[in-house]
Amino acid sequence: MRSALVTGGAGFLGTHVVARLVRDGWRVRATVHRRPPDLELDDVEYVTADLTCAEDCRRVVAGVERVFMCAAATSGAAVMVETPLAHVTPNVVMNAQILDAAYEARVAHFVFISSSAAYPPTGDRPVAEDEMFVGDPYPAYHAVGWMKRYAETLCELYARRVPRPMRTTVVRPSNVYGPWDKFDFGTSHVTAALVRRVAERQRPLVVWGTGDDVRDLIYVDDFVEGLFRAVEATDNHLAVNVASGCGRSVREILATLLALDGFGDADVRFDPTKPMTIPVRLVDTRLARERLRFAATTSLEEGLARTLAWYHGRRRGRPAAEHLDAAHLA
Repeated sequence: MRSALVTGGAGFLGTHVVARLVRDGWRVRATVHRRPPDLELDDVEYVTADLTCAEDCRRVVAGVERVFMCAAATSGAAVMVETPLAHVTPNVVMNAQILDAAYEARVAHFVFISSSAAYPPTGDRPVAEDEMFVGDPYPAYHAVGWMKRYAETLCELYARRVPRPMRTTVVRPSNVYGPWDKFDFGTSHVTAALVRRVAERQRPLVVWGTGDDVRDLIYVDDFVEGLFRAVEATDNHLAVNVASGCGRSVREILATLLALDGFGDADVRFDPTKPMTIPVRLVDTRLARERLRFAATTSLEEGLARTLAWYHGRRRGRPAAEHLDAAHLA
């Protein structure tokens, strides 16, 4: 069996990557840190590790041929705006140390989950892969954006500029949403926060900002498919966007959720005094379509309906494994 390490195995993306690897017949080791995984799959080796500790990094990469770096210190818009260094120090340390440990352990392939937030602003024009370093990230994303850029630069260095290069793949997602997302208001992003507010029938239903911000939403199953197509490309170093290629306003996302969940009498109040990030972020998907033959197939309505159903099921206490999309473990 081929062997892989997934860091952040208890997190949103890590949970789905672990499930996909298990489905594909890989032997999987997954790191957890402060909390156990919500979905604990049989035959997965879950190990507790602090990736800011070099010794732990060396321990978890031993004996694997591929590393998926899904672990990250993340938070919501308020933290990003008010205390931006919370996104910098722990992530820079983790990314640098896990890359170094993987290289020294002769890992064959390192996969890094970056972010479209690292791009410079391009207004209402979709941003393409070759524009990553043509200007600073949007001011609200300055700290997290440069943190991601530094990690991407390290990935390119290990793939092209050292003896005995290590193959690296950088995937730049847009706004991923779906089951096992972060629904805590202190750390959640806009879609997960809206799902929770709608499902819990909050009155009034307060939405940060004007509702006019535009985001590219991609359902997590589609993202994982795009990720794995990128991983199977033969490039020694590849950086690629994985997104839906379609912009949706916060108002449109909320209206879809309200209709799907039958919450037509919601008392919606937009609060423009709350922290906001970039007004418009659109992502160019041509490289993924042409090189990877990938395009997202889950509509916004279908993806939000699945997420709502999962969230309602969790609130009713149904076992977590019942909510895993059949595509992962079929």
